[in-house]
Amino acid sequence: MSYVPLERLIDKSHGSMFKLVILASKRALELAEGSPKLIEVPPDTKVTTLAMLEIAENKVEMGKSKAEVK
Repeated sequence: MSYVPLERLIDKSHGSMFKLVILASKRALELAEGSPKLIEVPPDTKVTTLAMLEIAENKVEMGKSKAEVK
């Protein structure tokens, strides 16, 4: 199981826990629907964990209206 520290994530959402949850959930939904992974992870990694790892590594960021993939 992978752990992503909150400190690595909260700054990516402009200091808002609400925005972080929305960003992670939107990206997890995209991944569940078949969007390509932006980082290499073991195949048994859950989409929610993968979404948070992508956010932590600056592969996904907040957009004006939705999650934007870099």
